[in-house]
Amino acid sequence: MTLPRTVVLVEGTSDRIALYAAARRQGRDLTAEGVRVVPMGGITNTRAFAARYGPHGLDVPLVGLYDAPEEPALRHGLAAAGLTAAPTDDGLERLGFFSCSADLEDELIRAHGCEAVEAVIEAAGEARSLRLLARMPAQRDWSRQAVLHRFVGVRSGRKARYAELLVGALEPGRVPKPLQAVLDRV
Repeated sequence: MTLPRTVVLVEGTSDRIALYAAARRQGRDLTAEGVRVVPMGGITNTRAFAARYGPHGLDVPLVGLYDAPEEPALRHGLAAAGLTAAPTDDGLERLGFFSCSADLEDELIRAHGCEAVEAVIEAAGEARSLRLLARMPAQRDWSRQAVLHRFVGVRSGRKARYAELLVGALEPGRVPKPLQAVLDRV
């Protein structure tokens, strides 16, 4: 097995897809560059993955993308795996771990704006499903952004599908800051 040059730890498959798609848009091939993006299956698995790839395991440089609400669990997992800078205030960014304000889907929706996201959904043939969701009693009073966020995450496989579609539809220079920070770091 060839060791990667860098491992990027992400919470799930949609994060992985978005990073690879953003890299391709910039003319990069992360795999060819020796960068492996590893979905952990949730932030609570940070310790196991950081221990495997980090300083007490394969000793490969680690970088990561995470959801801001999950920061305490990430800090704990990294520290438990031997990354001692994780508990400090600026430690996560110094280590190369970058935060999505709520989550990646929120970052992508804000990068596009609601109308552009709705256009991507329409082009994907799911505008009717979006309208049905928006008219449901529980969502009627929600903001457009909240409905879009719910739509992207409500059905199995949709997060991954829209990670690819939304990154692919971004205007040049509009890659969300945390995604770009990870790419700049690797």
